[in-house]
Amino acid sequence: MGTFLFDKIIFGPVKSRRLGVSLGINLLPVDSKVCSFDCIYCECGWTPRKREKKAILPSREEVAQKLETQLIKMQESGETPDVITFAGNGEPTLHPDFEGIINDTIALRNKLVPECRIAVLSNSTMLHKPNVFNALLKIEDNILKLDSVFEDTIEKLDCPLGKFNLNEVMNQLKKFNGQLIIQTLFVRGKHNGEEINNTTDEEINAWITAIKEINPKQVMIYTIARDTPANDLEKITLKELENIADKVREAGFEVQVSG
Repeated sequence: MGTFLFDKIIFGPVKSRRLGVSLGINLLPVDSKVCSFDCIYCECGWTPRKREKKAILPSREEVAQKLETQLIKMQESGETPDVITFAGNGEPTLHPDFEGIINDTIALRNKLVPECRIAVLSNSTMLHKPNVFNALLKIEDNILKLDSVFEDTIEKLDCPLGKFNLNEVMNQLKKFNGQLIIQTLFVRGKHNGEEINNTTDEEINAWITAIKEINPKQVMIYTIARDTPANDLEKITLKELENIADKVREAGFEVQVSG
């Protein structure tokens, strides 16, 4: 199926299903994906295992300059974003200057669009790095992925590249002391001849137990909305997502559902 890459450092604004009017920041290359996961549902396609040339990331200075230019342009047109969102072609926290870029973004936001939130969509794999952890604590919408609490499911669904330890990730998520949002994509289907389904009772019950341990300020649940690199995946119905959300609400948490 067809997937796409973001071809700019600053993109949008776009109407986000979860965040409102979002101005995006892509800290990864504009011509390829760079990620610590190779999720079978990723709208940016598969993560390259080998590269003919080194991936070129935008500099901290370039990101700040382009963001300031775009914010001034939007300010002058009266079209200010609800949120500045770090997303793009892979995992934003892999950028070596991630904390510095967050600091620059906060300063520009405070100067030009003080009502705007800052969000990061992360797959939670770099939380062990102090600079990443500290940077995420500074923003309003620290949105961290937890697609399952079974390593076998994560291996099939998110396909981590390199070392991945679910217990370590869980411990890092708990260290935020509730100052985070958990995001989970629900899907079922087949890939490489194996059944994949994180919507079973076993999956949901164990996941809710983990949510209680992490104690996030909000939970975001959603399903595939665009083309995916794996072909045999099934979009979860809104009714089924709402049923899952009801269980999370019963556990005492605010839930946002995107079908």
